[in-house]
Amino acid sequence: MKKSFSLYLLLLIGLNLYSQNNSIAGKILADNEVLPYANIYLKKTKIGTSSNEKGYYSLKNIPNGNYTLVISSIGFKTKTVKIKFSNNKKFFRNFTLKESNTLDEVVISGTLKPVTKTASPVPVEVYSKTFFKKNPAPSIFESLQNVNGIRPQLNCNVCNTGDIHINGLEGPYTFVLIDGMPLVSGLSTVYGLTGIPQALIERVEVVKGPASTLYGSEAVGGIINIITKKPSSSPALTTDSYISSWGEVNTDLGLKYKLSKKSQGLLGVNYFNFQNRIDNNNDGFTDLTLQNRISVFNKINIERKSNKVFTIAGRYVYEDRWGGEMDWQRKYRGGNVKYGESIYTNRWETFGTYQLPTSENINFQFSANGHYQDSFYGTDAYDAEQFIGFGQLVYNKQLKEKHDLLLGVAYRYTFYDDNTFATLQEDGVTNKTSITHLPGIFLQDEIHLNKQNKLLIGARWDYNSLHGSIFSPRLNYKWNSKDKSNIFRFSIGNGFRVANIFTEDHAALTGARKVEFEGELQPETSWNTNLNYVKKINTENAFITFDASAFYTYFNNRILPDYETDTNKIIYANLNGHSVSKGISLNTDITYTNGLAINLGATLMDVSITENEIKTKQLLTESFSGVWSISYRFKNNLILDYTGNVYGPMRLPLLGEKDTRAENSPWYSIQNIQLTKKFTNSWEMYGGVKNLLNFTPAANSINNSLNPFDVGIDTEKNPELAFDPSYVYASNQGIRAFIGLRYTLF
Repeated sequence: MKKSFSLYLLLLIGLNLYSQNNSIAGKILADNEVLPYANIYLKKTKIGTSSNEKGYYSLKNIPNGNYTLVISSIGFKTKTVKIKFSNNKKFFRNFTLKESNTLDEVVISGTLKPVTKTASPVPVEVYSKTFFKKNPAPSIFESLQNVNGIRPQLNCNVCNTGDIHINGLEGPYTFVLIDGMPLVSGLSTVYGLTGIPQALIERVEVVKGPASTLYGSEAVGGIINIITKKPSSSPALTTDSYISSWGEVNTDLGLKYKLSKKSQGLLGVNYFNFQNRIDNNNDGFTDLTLQNRISVFNKINIERKSNKVFTIAGRYVYEDRWGGEMDWQRKYRGGNVKYGESIYTNRWETFGTYQLPTSENINFQFSANGHYQDSFYGTDAYDAEQFIGFGQLVYNKQLKEKHDLLLGVAYRYTFYDDNTFATLQEDGVTNKTSITHLPGIFLQDEIHLNKQNKLLIGARWDYNSLHGSIFSPRLNYKWNSKDKSNIFRFSIGNGFRVANIFTEDHAALTGARKVEFEGELQPETSWNTNLNYVKKINTENAFITFDASAFYTYFNNRILPDYETDTNKIIYANLNGHSVSKGISLNTDITYTNGLAINLGATLMDVSITENEIKTKQLLTESFSGVWSISYRFKNNLILDYTGNVYGPMRLPLLGEKDTRAENSPWYSIQNIQLTKKFTNSWEMYGGVKNLLNFTPAANSINNSLNPFDVGIDTEKNPELAFDPSYVYASNQGIRAFIGLRYTLF
């Protein structure tokens, strides 16, 4: 009897297991197109998958029961569906996801580890690749012009090199990283922001305010972290090419490939060419620098048995750019027959992350770059060579669910040499290369007080071989409501920076002004405090986010170029006083379910310098700036994008009281419109008009452009007659049409 019962029980179990062969399959869609790489899983189970290149998914061998099916993808609103499985039920269901700007993105820039944007105690702004497609540009430098509080600043009317300002602070205070690694610094502060293939950019994270505790020197004003795509989730092929009516040609290429079963690669190429001599303002000089640039990027992910991270990447950039008199030729390079500024740049970079094969979470991160420059500014040669090597070990440990510790040990080596007096020894003849060693250690503790309150404390100690010990503390606090629709953040921190004038300030190289240093330049230090409030509102027809911030930065020992004490000179010295940057900013994102999306931003700020009890506004700094992006998606896969910015007046560097140029820039706005037509999931065409209002600076921005070598002029007695291309606040490039084509192979 017992044997019969046992056989019956086994038979019943077997039949029951057989009857649990349930499944569900179908396609994931978005805007009537298939959506690849979406996540589909059954909540509270280990059953899940991702949609393939054609949007298809399949879940099999599902036991009988009631489940919640979850479908999610970055940039789209998560969908949940209740579903019951029983008796070999086979479902075929398609699901459509809607775009959402309220998705809680994962960010890394604020705390040096992955965390959701809402959970981060440090306010981080995230801009997706879709944002940059609304106003395509040949470089990340130009792409950032529609980000609130950020202004790409041109530093020269002739060669059009520039840097990125955050909240009124100059480019050297902005730390630009790729995948979290410090690459764009030193010489590339001016020259390294071009040539990053935008076909490989997944998103850009922006942190405003000092981040020196985690990133060290140069992160005083904030960081811009360019996150590239992962080879595992990238399309097989991506191409994006466009041409403008001015003759600009830009091409981006992204290609995924397999090296072996355990390694995947992502190759990116950017090519930009502009060879059209245009002089619409009739000053005898090119309005836009002629350029020929090629950039090659390669990133490799290696799978390991332990599933630990191992990724390595590299980039090479070559650029030949020149600007100057319209009839300048290469044979005039370095001579005084025709004025031209000609710059040859060779640059290589490598960076990566290797997670150590230990039971603890320890990452080794490294980067290195070499920058070689051969340039002439009129008759003045500037030859420079720079090598930067960086490595750090980062240990992450969570203790008792309330403490999330981050401990890091870092080392940075900098080699710099040029042919200017900046590297001369005291005898004024012998050349002396600059070598800097910068070891450091940092500690951070993210304390989860409860579900609504979080505290982050951190500190960093560095030892600069030239300037000694530098200490940088940091404190951040975050509160959120229970539904996370209200978030309040407070932060305070210390920043520091060791300046290298010739690699950071292009004005020191161009024009007729002489450069002088007063005393030995000491490291700059600053204290910053920031208040941030985020409000999210979800209605039946719209998703709305308000993001408001108030900021205040106080500088000691700030190094600023002095154009006004002696108009024949640019004098660099530590400020005998203090400098303050303060202001408020507001971002508003509104996404309607009918296809309309609106992004608005405005920043009101006051950046001042106080020396000898005299307060003045900082040069080339606007008091107000605004940005907008308005998009509408029609039902026939046609998208209309209207983007733009507006800037208030800036105080400009004059050559004395008799300088005929305006003391302040006017209010001005750069506006763009674009239409994009999606034919299939692979083909997309776009076109539009840039600089709709055809705004350009005054025709006399380059002072004495007819006599660039100051022939027959005593500039000591008549400084206002000197050649000067440093009076620049916007590009001379006027209105132009463009058309482009994108192709994606999944």
